[in-house]
Amino acid sequence: MLGRRALASLVLGLAALPAPREVLAAVTGATLQGVGPGARLTITLPAGASWRLIAARRPNRLLLEVPGQAWRAATSLRGAGPVRGARVERGRLRLDLSAPVALQRAEASGTRLVIELVPGSAAAFARLAGGSGTMAQGGAQAAGRTARAESLPLVVLDPGHGGRDPGAIGRAGTQEKRIVLAAALQLKRVLEAGGRCRVAMTRGNDRFVPLGDRVEFARRRQAALFVSIHADSAPGARGASVYTLGESSDSLAGALARRENLADRAGGLRLPAVPPEVQAILMSLVRAETRTGSALMARHVVSELGEDVPMLNNAHRQAGFMVLKAPDVPSVLVEMGFLSDPQDEAALRRADHRAKLARAMGRAIHAWLAQGRATAAVFG
Repeated sequence: MLGRRALASLVLGLAALPAPREVLAAVTGATLQGVGPGARLTITLPAGASWRLIAARRPNRLLLEVPGQAWRAATSLRGAGPVRGARVERGRLRLDLSAPVALQRAEASGTRLVIELVPGSAAAFARLAGGSGTMAQGGAQAAGRTARAESLPLVVLDPGHGGRDPGAIGRAGTQEKRIVLAAALQLKRVLEAGGRCRVAMTRGNDRFVPLGDRVEFARRRQAALFVSIHADSAPGARGASVYTLGESSDSLAGALARRENLADRAGGLRLPAVPPEVQAILMSLVRAETRTGSALMARHVVSELGEDVPMLNNAHRQAGFMVLKAPDVPSVLVEMGFLSDPQDEAALRRADHRAKLARAMGRAIHAWLAQGRATAAVFG
């Protein structure tokens, strides 16, 4: 047995010991593998854990933060695709890049987080790294975004055709309705990863939606922006282009609009109960603002697509497409290319090319939103 003096010494010694450290949850697995020209990072982390992927320059690199988590996975990973290598540094995973990248996918399911990267534009990477730097985030941060989601502007994506209407068909049998749906779904993922807007689609599967219903879909939801996506057919034409509402700027624009339009049901504006002369003024103001917003979006689309893909001459054109006739929602129709051109068709059949188009359109939409020109349906 211990004497009093020895017992007192033992108690004092125990009291002097540091308090036990909090045991942190941990990242318990990490792999990096090449996927075509890109790379896929897969990590295992506690369900619901917050994470944030950050772009940084000088040198180009990505930083994956997982706050409150210890890294028990491999502290270094061999390179893959545009990632030269990865290592844990200062409590976060650093991915050193051999070339600029863009985010193709960032998805957390249960305890598994998958991040897919593809080669990207140097200018776009520089803009991102020089701004907020946040490429994607999730967990508790995503929950915060969900809580304020209703305050974010709504962007409606409209994959053309569908169901019994295949749209254009290329020489290799490529159906427009399938190509544009795949591209729209990719664009939806890009926009949702950015966290700057809500996204809705006029169709998310192979079904037919009348043109008038597509317009009303956006108007009922008071969308800030409507983007219709196509890959039409026009002999001799090649490259991407964008259309806004107006008198057909040339014979090609007029022919495309006539072929696409099945009906012309524009619907009226929902205006307050005011005298007719005041209603006319309000209608004129709303239509003018809508045209301004549409033209601005078209300029962003031409600028961003022009960095990555071939463009049609005079890439911003005007035509009377039915889906552009919402009087209170800025709207553009993007032709990703022409299935009647063998080179465009071959490119549009490739997932990596469609992903490139989606990233460029995503940058254009983000730029448009950042300028504060997102015009909702104010009246009604």
